[in-house]
Amino acid sequence: MIIRPARSDEISAIERLIAASARQLSAGFYSPQETEAAIAHVFGVDSELVADGTYLVVELDGRIAGCGGWSRRATLFGSDRFAQRQMGLVDPAEAPAKIRAFFIAPEFARRGIGSALLDACEQAARAAGFTQAELMATLPGVPFYAAHGYRAEGEFVQQYDGIALRFVPMRKTLFEPSPQAAASDSAVPT
Repeated sequence: MIIRPARSDEISAIERLIAASARQLSAGFYSPQETEAAIAHVFGVDSELVADGTYLVVELDGRIAGCGGWSRRATLFGSDRFAQRQMGLVDPAEAPAKIRAFFIAPEFARRGIGSALLDACEQAARAAGFTQAELMATLPGVPFYAAHGYRAEGEFVQQYDGIALRFVPMRKTLFEPSPQAAASDSAVPT
């Protein structure tokens, strides 16, 4: 298993993987109409993350088996097609890192790819100074993220083409700053 940053020349292949993943792995959670609305308006690649080097792919057996990333950007979820994107970066001292757009190719599902990818993203977010992470989970993603320590914070419903799509905002503490670090940070003049 190789985890590496996605390249811009892979975006079309990643978009195909995302659509296949959504259509097959969302069955039983979303209706076919809900899934197609999500693919058309929300699911997909955020090219800013690819440019930032924070959107990752997992290669297995020479193929892209999964994708997902983390971000220091304000946008919590959605692809380039998502109309409600928020521009700008967040300060790790004041806001959580965003865990973004995890999708696994159906033929590679339940082989630990998502867990390895999430671990890589959380490690990178910690290294960038984030103490919290948040995400907008799809319904099939909720059990996965809950098993990795994320807590649900209600439900979010968005209308697309007259179809209501349900998502679940979730959050996790990545680490608590030590009292010594907090004390030394507060003693540093700004």
